[in-house]
Amino acid sequence: MAKSTSSDVVVFDDKNDGVHPSSKPVEDIEVKDAQLIFHSVWHELEKEVGTENLKFPAETFWLNGAPGAGKGTQTAFIMEFRDLTEKPIVVSELLKSPEAKKKMDAGLLAGDREVTKLVLRELLDPKYESGAVVDGYPRTKTQVECLKRFHRRLSDLRSKYLGTFQESQFPKPRFHIIMLFIDEDESVRRQLLRGERCIAHNKEVEASGVGEKWEVRKTDLDDASAHKRYKTFKESTYDSLTTLREVFHYHFINAHGSIIEVQQRIISELKYQSSLELDQPTYDRISSIPLAEQLSLHARQLLVNRLDSYEKFHCELFEQVVGLIKSKFIPIVEKHSISGLAYINSEDSVLDDPLAITMLIDVFTERGFTAVVDIRKMEVPGRIDPKSYEIINRVKKVYRVRINFPGSKIRRG
Repeated sequence: MAKSTSSDVVVFDDKNDGVHPSSKPVEDIEVKDAQLIFHSVWHELEKEVGTENLKFPAETFWLNGAPGAGKGTQTAFIMEFRDLTEKPIVVSELLKSPEAKKKMDAGLLAGDREVTKLVLRELLDPKYESGAVVDGYPRTKTQVECLKRFHRRLSDLRSKYLGTFQESQFPKPRFHIIMLFIDEDESVRRQLLRGERCIAHNKEVEASGVGEKWEVRKTDLDDASAHKRYKTFKESTYDSLTTLREVFHYHFINAHGSIIEVQQRIISELKYQSSLELDQPTYDRISSIPLAEQLSLHARQLLVNRLDSYEKFHCELFEQVVGLIKSKFIPIVEKHSISGLAYINSEDSVLDDPLAITMLIDVFTERGFTAVVDIRKMEVPGRIDPKSYEIINRVKKVYRVRINFPGSKIRRG
């Protein structure tokens, strides 16, 4: 029995950085950009330091939150709770160029490649060996996809050096996504209050000559700008990060309430998630088994290569198989479009070639169907011997094809 399963495909073309409105074609472009961007950044790091020196923190907390949710306040608490001694990596501090600052002042986001490169290069600093907190990454769909690829590369490095003298330098990657959330009204209130406090503080410093002035965000001085900043967070950062729930440890923290109340929620959440982490030996034991999504992507790439090879090297047989599908199979499939399941028997001789069966399965798979072919052989009367009058049987081949596909969503009853 031969079987195939359908899988998603990502098509890559020209580069297109930045924040995009949410639509299916744009999501595809963003995923495409992520692969191009991450591959470029990773390749540069390999050239700069060498693969054997790509030593990243054993544990990384990727901290994000709504404007005014208290990331700055809670970062120190998270670090103390996890015994992290180095200062957090604050993306806004890494982006000090005039162009990047201009974008942030307007409530927009810096380029994905620039941010990803700066963050990964900073994480290579040996001082973060035991762990690091990254404040403000990832913030876009593309950055989220880059983070997924980053984790895969670290897992690959762990597998590569497992059992060698460098094993301890490439620990199991542990990523924690921390989201501090408040609603829009509270966010705007806190942003504007922060702006008022900054102005009051700076006036006091000017008057007394004692202390340092605080940076005043332009978005903290205007109600409309504060709302715009929250909207950017909600539509870009928040929605993108929710896709990581099933990939990494995802800590959603309700940041409403007092500082103490929020800290208690953080403690509770981190303790709970820690109980779900695999020990290092357990992780090493099973990490050689590929992830399902990796298999699906690889299978899709192989499928495309096979189909192209059929057209190039077996054009005549491929044309016959496609013709058979169009003339004999599709009309039956269309009759079963509501149920999403069709059984088709065929005795066409073109399927006697094993390659033709593979072609048939691959074509259906590429078009979004799942095809299973069962070859049944049976003896049927073929002729009568004129001398002995004995019935001479022949072997009859019947190709039974089961076609599964998404059926109609028409309400029944």
